[in-house]
Amino acid sequence: MDALRDETAGRQPVDAQAAVVEMVDVSKSFGGVRAVRSANFSLRAGEVHALLGENGAGKSTLMKVLSGEVGGYRGEIRIDGRPVRLNTPSDAQRAGIAMIHQELDLVPALSVGENVFLGRETRTRLRTVDRSGMVRETARLMGRIGIALDPRRPVEELRTGEQQLVTIAKALSLDARILIMDEPTSALSSPEVERLFGVIEELRRAGTSMVYISHRMDEIGRVADRATVLRNGSVVAEFAARAMTAAQASEAMVGRPLRQMFTAPKDSPDGAELLRVSGLTVRGRPGRRDPAGVSLTVRKGEIVGVAGLLGAGRTELLETLFGVGATGPRAGEVLLDGRPVNPRGPREAIALGIAFVPEDRRIAGLALDHSVLANTVLSVVSRIARWGAVPGPAERSLAQGMVRRLGVKLASLSSPVGSLSGGNQQKVVLGRNLLTEPALLLLDEPTRGVDVGAKAEIYRLLGEIAGQGVGILLASSEPAELIGVCDRVVVLRGGRDVAHLDTAEVGEAELLTATIGNGKEAA
Repeated sequence: MDALRDETAGRQPVDAQAAVVEMVDVSKSFGGVRAVRSANFSLRAGEVHALLGENGAGKSTLMKVLSGEVGGYRGEIRIDGRPVRLNTPSDAQRAGIAMIHQELDLVPALSVGENVFLGRETRTRLRTVDRSGMVRETARLMGRIGIALDPRRPVEELRTGEQQLVTIAKALSLDARILIMDEPTSALSSPEVERLFGVIEELRRAGTSMVYISHRMDEIGRVADRATVLRNGSVVAEFAARAMTAAQASEAMVGRPLRQMFTAPKDSPDGAELLRVSGLTVRGRPGRRDPAGVSLTVRKGEIVGVAGLLGAGRTELLETLFGVGATGPRAGEVLLDGRPVNPRGPREAIALGIAFVPEDRRIAGLALDHSVLANTVLSVVSRIARWGAVPGPAERSLAQGMVRRLGVKLASLSSPVGSLSGGNQQKVVLGRNLLTEPALLLLDEPTRGVDVGAKAEIYRLLGEIAGQGVGILLASSEPAELIGVCDRVVVLRGGRDVAHLDTAEVGEAELLTATIGNGKEAA
């Protein structure tokens, strides 16, 4: 750890400041599994302290201890130098601590304002709920974040990124002086990320101390002063965030050098043409960027990337090919193995040999409360059922085989899939789709919310799948991922393909230039 520790100056001289929070030799176990092992962590006034580590490293558990959501821990927590015991969220709130979760804890049917003040509704002098007051205060909080959202609008009508900003406003309403942010930018667009960074800087100047959990290395140097790395529940390194390199952090997180993150693109995939999309245009739902003249090809054994800014139509293109989302009139042609196809739903798409891994695995990809076993075999139940019943040994054999193949880390096939780390959840979604034996695999942000070690493993799996002759169409917002994993990249803008790039000949800069364009094309 000493070799990796870097105590050089950060963005401001915080070393001289006393710790607002000290966690000393904190440990937490769940049954026989120790999630946090004698961890030491500190936070200073006005500091942003990044907490890094692979999924399952103990980051969220350590912060749930600090936020009072997980009790029964060993060790000591001090606030302003005084020992405290945080056994409930109320204990933490009284100490001035609030946590923004990666999994949104909002009530969809309630309005923005009702969610912000849920359980803390303001009252009039007559002790009735002061709805107009909550609307005004919510509008003020939204203005502080830099987003115009009607406080009376139901949360269920908002995009995921907008819902994330509502959770941030909710935390700000608590006037917490210690704020924990768990993957706060995972669902935000680039402009929304910039707004959030502005809020963080404002809070820093006001003296708020923040813990920032993120997998995005490019964010750490921008917002954090220090960075602490957890591995297997233990603190293994601490860096000055601005001096830390992504390679240093990645090596500390996985415990070994990451010499080869990506599978090198093949020079010239020689498989026969699998997918041909010609001038695909769909009139879909309002507010969507459905295909507006997309043409592309995918060969067997080839990984083709789909790039584009938020709203360019990446997700809508994949959903259209899978038969979901766009249901309006369409023009153009889609050929799969030379045959025209137009799936009218997922079941028909799967029968044609098309599989789809959606962007948000927790909402559209998994039944979180159900077992790993049930989630893994969900797509092939009809195939293995006999007389309307699924034979137990058959589904268990299929699930066990796929779990072994993908290296899913779990206690048991009976474990709820929601209890797995993000990387392992993604492997379950991928495994379920592979059981359908697809010819074409559609992937939408396959490594979103996944740590660096799990990313490398997913990239390896994709190379293995392509090597078996499966064609892959991969939509991603990460230029490094597209260049590192894909053979070619199709750039979308305004629902149209505007560039086709060979990754053996271009780098991230050229891809970014093609993605942004010259500002004259339709957004």
